[in-house]
Amino acid sequence: MKFYFPDSQDLVSPSYDFVRDEYPPHRVRQRDDRYAHEVLSQAPYHGILVSKSIVDGSIKGAGKYSSAQRARLYRMGVHRFFRLPPGVETLGDNGAFNYIDEPVPPVTVGETLDFYEECGFDAGVSTDHVIFGYEPGATPKTADPEWVERQKLTLRLAEEFISLTNNRHSRVEPVGAAQGWSPASYADSVRALQGMGYKRIALGGMVPLKTDQILACLAQIYPVLAPGTELHLLGITRIDAMDQFAELGVTSFDSTSAFRQAFMDDRKNYHTSERAYVAIRVPQVDGNPTLKRAILSGAVSQKDALTAEREALRALRAFDGSSASRRACLDALGEYEVVCQSKKSYLKVYDETLEAAPWRRCPCTICREHGVEIAIFRGTERNKRRGFHNLSVLQERMSRLIHRSPGTAPRRPAVRT
Repeated sequence: MKFYFPDSQDLVSPSYDFVRDEYPPHRVRQRDDRYAHEVLSQAPYHGILVSKSIVDGSIKGAGKYSSAQRARLYRMGVHRFFRLPPGVETLGDNGAFNYIDEPVPPVTVGETLDFYEECGFDAGVSTDHVIFGYEPGATPKTADPEWVERQKLTLRLAEEFISLTNNRHSRVEPVGAAQGWSPASYADSVRALQGMGYKRIALGGMVPLKTDQILACLAQIYPVLAPGTELHLLGITRIDAMDQFAELGVTSFDSTSAFRQAFMDDRKNYHTSERAYVAIRVPQVDGNPTLKRAILSGAVSQKDALTAEREALRALRAFDGSSASRRACLDALGEYEVVCQSKKSYLKVYDETLEAAPWRRCPCTICREHGVEIAIFRGTERNKRRGFHNLSVLQERMSRLIHRSPGTAPRRPAVRT
């Protein structure tokens, strides 16, 4: 089972000063900063996924690349631009979520393949149009007409895409995009894509589905899979179901979930193989918009906030695992919550995090180098490093899963649909 990490220009600065919370004065972001595969001892993914809309922009506006970064990607190629180690693969796609509200994709098949070829991708997903809806019993006659039209359009574009790759003798491996609204409609898409000659198929539009719904789709797709056909799940992790996914023909997936939970989730910020812990929130007085507004309005004393902030950080950096130092941390954090007039207290879950101190036993390069800083919810440098740590945990969990190789799973898997 291969894991691809979707690129969104997520890097960290190796020269960031955690004590002063400062970057070096002459830092150039993409040139000087480092990706997860550069700061960890080994890449925490088998490949990266890069969306055309992230690089070139879309109907919604500019992408996340500056004009200089975009030009450098096209000039250097995706492998050199990302400084990828040997064995890390690259997969391109259109980023269909960025034009989901449009009647048709605002990008042609030719433009899609041009992007993949000019950037030197190993593989690329055909142009598609996302179907966001799920009605397991709906047929093409009873389903939403827009869903049916989007499925037909996606298949038509897939046929154009593989024909163009063949005509150009392209080095980009074509991956057919499958869209559907039910187990039967997904199976129909996969059957059609295989008929066009696709050996790799990416299942899209499944992000909102529950795990049992995804399994129901896979169970209906599985009997129509040709020997050697590989399935990719777009935007799906569901680590607890990976064994079942693999038994039903899934060989790869991509997701930002583990990374984004580091700073987007209210509770599951720091991952371990056993559980996830809450990161310890010490917002920057000068960098937190809510706190700055409270100071400007006079509701919070800037002097008191700065003092409480410094004391909280001092206590955390002095934490040695003892009960006394844990209590000192909780007291300082509690004082900072009071000064900042926090609407919600996290002290109870902070106690769990500090008692476990998972960063003290974590073998990843990031935790060994930075220690407790990785458990502090504060600014992008700590938060993204914690996200990289989470990717290393996902890699470890994936490596422990025992999967059957493609084509060796039983033809009638025991899956309830």
